[in-house]
Amino acid sequence: MKKISSVLAAILTLALLCGCGAAKTASAAASPTPAGAFTDALGYAVNAGSHDRVVSLYGSFAEAWMLAGGTLVGATQDAVDERGLDLGKDASIVGTVKEPNLEEVLALSPDFVILSSQIPAQVKLHQSLTDAGIPHAYFSGETFSEYLAMLKTFCGMTGRDDLYQQNGEAVKAQIDAVVKTVSDAKETPPKVLLLRAYSSGCKAKGSDSVAGAILKDLGAENLADKDGSLLEDVSLEAIIAADPDYIFVVPMGSQKSAETWLAENFQSNPAWAELSAVKSGSYAVLPKELFNYKPNAKWGESYAYLAKLLYPALADKLG
Repeated sequence: MKKISSVLAAILTLALLCGCGAAKTASAAASPTPAGAFTDALGYAVNAGSHDRVVSLYGSFAEAWMLAGGTLVGATQDAVDERGLDLGKDASIVGTVKEPNLEEVLALSPDFVILSSQIPAQVKLHQSLTDAGIPHAYFSGETFSEYLAMLKTFCGMTGRDDLYQQNGEAVKAQIDAVVKTVSDAKETPPKVLLLRAYSSGCKAKGSDSVAGAILKDLGAENLADKDGSLLEDVSLEAIIAADPDYIFVVPMGSQKSAETWLAENFQSNPAWAELSAVKSGSYAVLPKELFNYKPNAKWGESYAYLAKLLYPALADKLG
């Protein structure tokens, strides 16, 4: 009888131990990944345990961080000049987007630095920031999905899911409604030439740009995607040969200087007036705040703006 009792006790003890082990395993499996732990746009593993002193080296990302409820101790000049952000009296300017000042960044003792994966001077800072033991992450933001993913990461860090819903999911709903309206209309896809103009020239842009990504989602045929040669040489002859239904221009730098270059090099030629897009009034200079700078919470406005230009018959349905 004692032997049987001993066996039962052993079985009960083993079951209890196994149960506790299973509970611990289940608990571990259910534990969420820390909010500041993720893989960035360049494939680097990021683990930002704190975000009390954040520096952004790109104005657009500075705005996205603030849209997530975060504050900044430093940012590049474009955060003020282009985005018009109120960084607070104690925030410092740490150089420009293309020439960030690493010494000034380090002097702020940041616990998290936000950088652009598209700017070589910022990509080069990875090793220096790593050696300094400063958590940092690279983002892109060229498309809405990239912005949404970045905002989700930021809101996860700040604990502001309400701001993710407001500045992310609500914007997605706007975009989905615009895309659905266009898709349901089954309009013939228009041919579009998208130009990025400077004071000294211009280049055609494909879908790897803010406006280009939107054009693709709206069903337009971007001529630069179809003919890669336009990316290298945008001559008037090439434009005449393509004869697009629409010509959209995104100005870089001074809009007046960019428009002057276009007027002197393209529009002064009589052949320009014979283009289908010009004849139909389908030539437009797009607003920089929606198509040159990253739109962030204004992505929905950017989609609606282009959709109305491409499909004027749908304007009333697009809001």
